[in-house]
Amino acid sequence: MTEPASPDRSDGLPTKTVDAVVIGGGAAGLNGALMLARSRRSVVVIDSGTPRNAPADAMHGFIVLDGTPPGEILERGRRQVRHYGGRIVTGEVVSAAPSTPSAQGDPRFTIGLADGRTLTARRVLVATGLRDELPDVPGLARHWGHSVVHCPYCHGWEVRDEPVGVLATGPASVHHAWLFRQLTDDLVYFARGTELDADTRTRFAARGIRVVETPVREVVDDRSGALAGVRLTDGSVVERRVLAVVTRARARTEGLEGLRLPVEELPDAMGSRFVSALAGSTEVPGVWVAGNATDPTAQVGAAAAAGALAGARINAALATADTDAALAAAQGPPTS
Repeated sequence: MTEPASPDRSDGLPTKTVDAVVIGGGAAGLNGALMLARSRRSVVVIDSGTPRNAPADAMHGFIVLDGTPPGEILERGRRQVRHYGGRIVTGEVVSAAPSTPSAQGDPRFTIGLADGRTLTARRVLVATGLRDELPDVPGLARHWGHSVVHCPYCHGWEVRDEPVGVLATGPASVHHAWLFRQLTDDLVYFARGTELDADTRTRFAARGIRVVETPVREVVDDRSGALAGVRLTDGSVVERRVLAVVTRARARTEGLEGLRLPVEELPDAMGSRFVSALAGSTEVPGVWVAGNATDPTAQVGAAAAAGALAGARINAALATADTDAALAAAQGPPTS
């Protein structure tokens, strides 16, 4: 579930090979680009303009920036990357694949955009984020990011003491209920066909969490359009002002198939992620991954930190490659 962000000016796409291309202009991508640009690397961020947190009014849980609108954070990030010479290009990546390496074997990648333009880069940082898939409950999606929330750390304080309902999507929803119970005394767990063992039911009862077994039909609004509750299949309505749901979080992989990055399914059918190792490195030489694309639980602060670490490692790899190339040039061609 994403919405287009406010349009921003787009920089020109370089015609020469750049040191690094960052695919994704969220917190992870921009912080990775910032580290590279400050290291005097030529870096281009390709931003589709559809950040995961676009529907939210504010970002929370990140010291100093707590309460800042997501769009403002991204605008400031873009400005800072440009300050150090980085470029921000608005576009959608439709292809990405290795191309012919340099004479010294340094990797090269060709990135294709939807408008037909291409870019060649020595290294790639994938920071495409993820896509939240909501359960198919009529009326739910229109409240996403406001009265329908998923993260107690991102939105919990703002919905404290409200009548909250947890729409179960699988085993992870039980843990979700414990977290939201910390924020309100009025919590209803809509089981939606998921199984609850005797121990969990006893624990729910001890915490005063009401369990509703009747299937959910739809989300209902009041006359002003605000979320008012949940209508069940028997016609009754359980009044709620907030609904919490564990989404299925899928890494945005579109257009990146040519990189052949491994993707793994998350436990309990909770989505998918790009597989990465230390500092976002991958098994594909020259490619790193950072942020929600590889860590679905990362909030803005954690995603930004991961982007910074990946950017630093990319710069280090480039420094080694530059030294190897300089040494080869100094030694000249081999003599017979």
